Amino acid sequence: MRATWSRGRLLRLSAVPVCAVLLLAGCASMPSSGEVRKVGDGQRADADPQVRFFPLGPTADEDPAEIVNGFLQATTGSETDFATAKKFLTKDSAAKWKPLAGITVYSSNDFQVADDGSAGAKNARMVDLSADKAAVVDHKHAYEPNQGEFQASFEVVKQKDGWRIERLPDGLILSETEFQQLYQSANVYYFAKLGADADRDGGKQTLVADPVYLRSQETNPLFSAVSALLDGPTNWLAPVAFSGAPTGARLADTGPDGGVSLDDSQHLRVRLDNHSTDRLPRQRCVQLAAQLFATAQAQASAKLASAEVERADGAPVCSLSSAQALSYGPENLAGVSSQSYYLGADGHRLLTLAGDSTAGTPAPGPFGAAKAELNSVAVRFDEEEAAGVRAGGRDLVVGPLAGNGPFGPPVLKSTAVDAKKNGLSAPSWDGLGDLWVADRNPADPKLLMLRNGKGTPISVPVPGLDGRVESLRVASDGVRIALVVQQGSSVTLQLGRIQRGTAQHPDAFSVTGLRTLSPAGENVASASWAGGSELVVAGTESGEVQQIQYLNTDGSMPPALQGINEATAVAASEDQSKPLLMSYNGYVYLLPADANWQRVSPQGAGPVYPG
Repeated sequence: MRATWSRGRLLRLSAVPVCAVLLLAGCASMPSSGEVRKVGDGQRADADPQVRFFPLGPTADEDPAEIVNGFLQATTGSETDFATAKKFLTKDSAAKWKPLAGITVYSSNDFQVADDGSAGAKNARMVDLSADKAAVVDHKHAYEPNQGEFQASFEVVKQKDGWRIERLPDGLILSETEFQQLYQSANVYYFAKLGADADRDGGKQTLVADPVYLRSQETNPLFSAVSALLDGPTNWLAPVAFSGAPTGARLADTGPDGGVSLDDSQHLRVRLDNHSTDRLPRQRCVQLAAQLFATAQAQASAKLASAEVERADGAPVCSLSSAQALSYGPENLAGVSSQSYYLGADGHRLLTLAGDSTAGTPAPGPFGAAKAELNSVAVRFDEEEAAGVRAGGRDLVVGPLAGNGPFGPPVLKSTAVDAKKNGLSAPSWDGLGDLWVADRNPADPKLLMLRNGKGTPISVPVPGLDGRVESLRVASDGVRIALVVQQGSSVTLQLGRIQRGTAQHPDAFSVTGLRTLSPAGENVASASWAGGSELVVAGTESGEVQQIQYLNTDGSMPPALQGINEATAVAASEDQSKPLLMSYNGYVYLLPADANWQRVSPQGAGPVYPG
């Protein structure tokens, strides 16, 4: 027997009277429209956060396919312990089943269930499920797009009280719609591994956002975020990040708060078991407090006052105030900028925009000179220096944003025959003050880095790169890089890890772990970092107009922005309070908060924020 069916057996509890949703016999297809998207401001996608859904248990007259249907539906309720879902299992399988092992997200419109009536006896049956897979979430809550065919088998056995599931895969199986309703993206924070560069600039440390998907409607959502933080970085980020928490650190499971509380004065308190705090020296404790502060602040609507790590009995181990936490945030390396920049059409010189202003003014120094003739530009995070590509893509120059002197000699020259088409990409600075650029010379394409924007360029290998880097943007943390890569006729956005050199080999850089972020069939024109775990992209889907959309660094995708189509470039700040910028048809436009696109004057293109 093969059928499609809907999961319609939930009790819904809210501020209105209780109502029951009747079980529909297998005649409706599963909803699967929509895209996986990040949910901001603590709001659950497509669902009222005040509504609680409680599943119904099995009945004695249900057949094997209905038992599997009921089990899958029960996993979508508001119970965090899956107590009702386990009622569909035999006693042994309920004890062995691991619901938190991961999630398979499917996209099929006709999720199929097949009861083959086999297993050779009337008391045992196999129920097979099949669908089109859209993504997976692993045991560390990391999301990854993963398309392909999905199949799962359930062995169902006859017991005195009806059919029950004896064997099943670990983890959860959810449609895209259900996943959107049940899970939301949250950033947890770890420290960047800077290798031999850790002692530069006074040994500053900076936190890196690691996006995870956590269950919505938790009684204490901070508990879920802190628990995920203590599990350590996701597998993708782990090679370039570390935690202050000792391996195996666990919350002290004492009291109704589970070890995590936030009082009315916005003081965060996290109690660890004594085995964890006994292995936590003060420096590591302060690092952990910084991670906890950033992670909790990302979830909270109010400003936190402090984060405190405590022993199981509540005795303090260390604490970090909001003022002290600033020493570890992304702005520690990126700085705080009030300006954005673009290239004016007249003389291709660098113009500045202050805040939400739509009036561009020439930048000081050679970059703002009347005949700067810049093809592209990047402003260092401290805004004291800039780098630009000149001579039709052949020369890379670096100079101050001050004074009246001319450009110095190029720090790098491309040997491409047609430099305008195949020369240097737009450069990008990381938060340590190192300058990155791609030489697109077809005879010798390479990714290059110049320490402090000068000296001999370091060639950076990119294992697994298939294609040519057209443009790039380095995150301020110095351990993540976004690459726009041309592969034949397609142009994709790929994210890589920057693994920095060691004390023995300080120049042994590499970019590893490439993952494609842009959707299949979309060609990317421009990309920019737009937050701790977000990029903004101007791209075109096959046969459609160009649009601006956000992409999360795990590959999940919020909705596209409404506005001007056919943007040629887009720019954003990691500080999300700053306006979005784009260029279109010879003008630059900015999008302030809660406003419409506004045109900037004078004409120009190539908008950028520091970085």
